[in-house]
Amino acid sequence: MTEACIGSLGFLVIGIIFIISFVLPVVLSIIKIVNQYERGIRLRLGRYVGHVEGPGLIILIPFIDKMIIVDTRETPMNLPSQEVITADNITIKVSAVVYFQVVHPDKAVLQNQDYAASIFQIAQTTLRNVVGQSELDEILQQRERINEKIREIVDENTQRWGVKITLVEIKDIELPETLQKAMAKQAEAERERRAKIISAEAEFQAAQKLVEAANLISSQPVALQLRFFQLLSDIASKGSNMVIPLPTELFAFFAKNINGEKKNE
Repeated sequence: MTEACIGSLGFLVIGIIFIISFVLPVVLSIIKIVNQYERGIRLRLGRYVGHVEGPGLIILIPFIDKMIIVDTRETPMNLPSQEVITADNITIKVSAVVYFQVVHPDKAVLQNQDYAASIFQIAQTTLRNVVGQSELDEILQQRERINEKIREIVDENTQRWGVKITLVEIKDIELPETLQKAMAKQAEAERERRAKIISAEAEFQAAQKLVEAANLISSQPVALQLRFFQLLSDIASKGSNMVIPLPTELFAFFAKNINGEKKNE
């Protein structure tokens, strides 16, 4: 191999190294691919060009343009459990989840340093304030109303950043153990009260039906005889000893006849 060939090969290697080290990074830096769910904010010499770009292929001017990618999908954010004192002075732990979506990527980038961290702080503070202004029974029974109230307050504060709060849900409410026991006793007492009321109502209705039956039988003497025969039939069908009740009028009839016979004698 001649010296000329070796020199040419060396220049070729140096050229490849130069392309890989300098040219390729520059080419890659000027080409940006923005996905369907993303939008790009172009800053030219540090100034916003005035419109949101994407999705698709975007060509940048090297060393002059800078592209900031913003995800516009709906994003969940967990609010960890925190202690809150309710309006009736009960300490509970509340956790929640917030769903938000960037609707104006330019505002989210240019008007807030970290919109996700800002949403977290506002949502956490609002959750504590709204729950603290409500009583425990209201929190447990009207959770949907409290969720909507928190969402409206947080959304009002995040609109200037181009972010919409789509949903707020309280995930878990942890009660003190002593309060749980007291609520369990209260629920048990409530169940016993309802059971007694139902039993009393049943006895009252049964008594009403008995009174109606007695009035009907007293107005129709034949109904009493039919009931008597039905009772005999029921006793006979059971195959047990038969006890036949006799009305006192029967004994009075026999006594009257016996007295009449004695007088005739």
